[in-house]
Amino acid sequence: MDVIKFENILKILEKETEKFKIPLAEKMKINPSPFKILVAVLLSSRTKDEITAQAVDRLFKRIKTPEDLLKLKKEEIAKLIYPVGFYNIKAEKLKKLAKVLVEKYKGRVPDNMEELLKLPGVGRKTANLVLIRAFKKDGICVDTHVHRIVNRIGFLNTKRPEETERELRKLLPRRWWKKINFILVKYGQNICKPINPLCIECKIKTYCKFYIEKILGEIQ
Repeated sequence: MDVIKFENILKILEKETEKFKIPLAEKMKINPSPFKILVAVLLSSRTKDEITAQAVDRLFKRIKTPEDLLKLKKEEIAKLIYPVGFYNIKAEKLKKLAKVLVEKYKGRVPDNMEELLKLPGVGRKTANLVLIRAFKKDGICVDTHVHRIVNRIGFLNTKRPEETERELRKLLPRRWWKKINFILVKYGQNICKPINPLCIECKIKTYCKFYIEKILGEIQ
């Protein structure tokens, strides 16, 4: 599949996903605080958006800054963010994150990839989301939905999200960088699911390698 065809797919999906619920990361663009966006993204791992949003609201009723977070005990943080997935581990990471932000960055979230990746618990997915949403910078956030869909439809053939991000940076026009995650996350949550994708309802199935080879192949 060439880039032009993939861009056509993104255009179709961009329009199609307007009817779906907005992912948490996209909602966070409403709040300009880089610290709140960073915390929300860290808490969202393996947790439903609704639960993450509630946990973030509870936490930020108690704190506003990394300095405030550093003053809380780990047990207090865990109680505030419960029931997000792995809440005890995340509470410990948030405590470490606050310490690093206060001691090394004067309480400010860094605005570049290199420094973001030095923060506790921050990988490339989180760093890209923070750059996009908090600092309005170009980035390509590759989560499980993006990695799965670009490979499932046959645009890429990559094994790991890091490899997918690298290839997308090479191939994808920059106008799609900030948008691709939010388009494919919504589509992946609602139609192109990890297990039992709703291929019959899919608006791009005629382009899709998975549908053509697996679904139509079985019918034939």
